[in-house]
Amino acid sequence: MKKYELFINGEFVPNGNREMIQVINPATEEVISEVPKATAEDVEKAVDAAYEAQKEWAKLPAIERAGYLYELADLVSKNLDLFGKINAEEVGKPLAQAKAEASYLPDYIKYFAGMARHIKGEVITSDRPNENIFLYKVPIGVVAGIMPWNFPLFLIGRKVAPALIAGNTVVLKPSSDTPNGCYEFARLVAESSLPKGVINVISGAGSVVGQGLSENPKVGMVSMTGSVSAGEKIMAAAAKNITKVSLELGGKAPVIVMDDCKLDETVEWVVASRIINTGQVCNCAERVYVQEGIADKFIEKVIERMKKVTFGNPMDDKDMGPLVNKGQQEHVDAMVQEAVKEGARIACGGHKAQVDGKGFYYEPTVLVDGKHSMKVFHDEIFGPVLPITTFKDLDEAIACANDCEFGLTSSIYTTNADTMMKAMNQIQFGELYVNREHFEAYQGFHQGVRKSGLGGDDGEHGLEEFLQTRICYVDYDTNKK
Repeated sequence: MKKYELFINGEFVPNGNREMIQVINPATEEVISEVPKATAEDVEKAVDAAYEAQKEWAKLPAIERAGYLYELADLVSKNLDLFGKINAEEVGKPLAQAKAEASYLPDYIKYFAGMARHIKGEVITSDRPNENIFLYKVPIGVVAGIMPWNFPLFLIGRKVAPALIAGNTVVLKPSSDTPNGCYEFARLVAESSLPKGVINVISGAGSVVGQGLSENPKVGMVSMTGSVSAGEKIMAAAAKNITKVSLELGGKAPVIVMDDCKLDETVEWVVASRIINTGQVCNCAERVYVQEGIADKFIEKVIERMKKVTFGNPMDDKDMGPLVNKGQQEHVDAMVQEAVKEGARIACGGHKAQVDGKGFYYEPTVLVDGKHSMKVFHDEIFGPVLPITTFKDLDEAIACANDCEFGLTSSIYTTNADTMMKAMNQIQFGELYVNREHFEAYQGFHQGVRKSGLGGDDGEHGLEEFLQTRICYVDYDTNKK
């Protein structure tokens, strides 16, 4: 069993008598590692290291910072098999998906390294003679990256790459459920020529590490991906110093299926968008509204397709693995049972499961006879459960989709251009997918509204999140008296 150490100022800190956190493989329920539980003093040391390192890091031309990012990306690329295996073990993600996520990390780092020459300012016309107004984009300082458990490798890229290319330094806090990949990344940082203190990794309780990072006056920005409740705590702590926050929180993605859709293709995309990572993705298809004209056929085909979904040990060739922990398994089951009490019917699945007597599995589940008023159509499930209800016309579907406290992703399936455009204009979510699965691109902008968060990630607009604006008024008439 591996034991990891905090990574502060370019060095791994011996654990000594430090309290440790056990990391559980959700497929086998075995302890696979131990990671240190950082103290408030550790948090302060990590922030101080990042704060001091940032002074020199910001002075480097962005293209030189890009060189370090390319070096990191190359090191990760040489260790993809290791990262994929770790990802499958600690998340419970099927190995093929785990390896795919591992490959996203170096690609994402290289994408933002390529942005080095794209940080732009402006020259603004002045109202005065002999004056220029210069608008600069400059680093924020220290960025605290607080990560979730469902994409622990890809989120390293999201927290690190844009922050570093912008001239910031980073303190990463991985989830206590899935910290191993982040510590292996720290090992590669230690092997690289990256200056000490530019990237730091500390694990531990949110009440200590997350709180300590968010309320530290030397932290210029907190970029956090996680639950709404955690986001609320981060905002409250950051308010003490009016620290900038960028939050990606929960989702309840509506799927609108029109009667003119390509039915078989739509069924495949909807099921794929529900079962990826066992449904534990913030932009997963969480609730389906199907037009009455094709409802019976669509539901029949979805049930047939979901019954074919396989689950099992992540190292086997299955469609789904386990849920990340026992608590998540209980949450999903409670959501299903509540839906049944409210009148929904389980068409397939609907039970907790084990493989070889172990693991936090849940059967791929379809709930029919649903109504928009049910809790399962409003609260995030975060598991392989697909509730379906019907609608008469597009206006009703859009109204139901928008009647939600979340606002991250959404989708619609139709072959009618007018319907597409109306949906694009009226569905009030940060992202809309039309006739495709729920999955974003590096060059897009992953942003939620309402309780799905503040700010966003990816692309040029995502880079802007890690920069602040400085304005300079220059009177260049040196001869005036």
